[in-house]
Amino acid sequence: MAGGARDRGRSVTSRVLAILDAFDAGRPRLTLSEIAARSGLALSTVHRLVGELEEWQALRRTADGSYHIGIRLWELGQLAPDSLQAVAHPWLQELLASTGENVHLAIREGVEVLYVDRVFGRRAVPIVSRTGGRLPMHCTGVGKALLAFEPGWFVTSFLSRPLERFTPHTVTEPGRLSRELAQIRARGYALTHEEMTLGSCSAAAPIISDGVPVAAVGIVVSSRRVRELPRLVDPLLAATDGIARAYQATMVPATRPRQERRD
Repeated sequence: MAGGARDRGRSVTSRVLAILDAFDAGRPRLTLSEIAARSGLALSTVHRLVGELEEWQALRRTADGSYHIGIRLWELGQLAPDSLQAVAHPWLQELLASTGENVHLAIREGVEVLYVDRVFGRRAVPIVSRTGGRLPMHCTGVGKALLAFEPGWFVTSFLSRPLERFTPHTVTEPGRLSRELAQIRARGYALTHEEMTLGSCSAAAPIISDGVPVAAVGIVVSSRRVRELPRLVDPLLAATDGIARAYQATMVPATRPRQERRD
């Protein structure tokens, strides 16, 4: 489609949002051509709008000509209210101090988990999660911890979807995953072993507020130390219980999380 014909009917705002939405954790740096392809906009439109976004510092151009998210958007992002992260962060730091392992906080976004905070030490095992990144629910500790405490209709809907196998250990069979979720609900925490990436395993538990799983905390260790996971469960549960109580105290009745409704 020539020129800007492919953009006809789209507002300037929708075009700018499409450009910003082209970036994600998997593709944090993009060329103009890549932005055009991922946003569905004409290259001429992308060239013009990216120039304005760069001038405003929403995007930043690197030496090789690619672009990444700029400091201005980071500054605006810090204005988003997130009492949960603020409440949870000291507990995450305490878990790091007591275990020396990667500790992260995640929430559910659709059928994925979004990592909103992470603390780690120099000796911690490398992991794929990053603050602001998303990963599937069915193969991550925090994802399973959240999924297990979601309403039955959501779990049923989730299990009806095709589940991607990331490693030979990823659980993708609906029946087997359903049984595992039942075990997680019964004991209050999830354990995973090389389901997302080879070489790492995790323990995770949900943060429950008013009966709703608002987030989950996970600890990731090397698979060589999988036998050490059970000793991490008690400090993990103490942290999630503490976060839940502290978070509940910050909420007024009108703003407490409510169970998601099925339309």
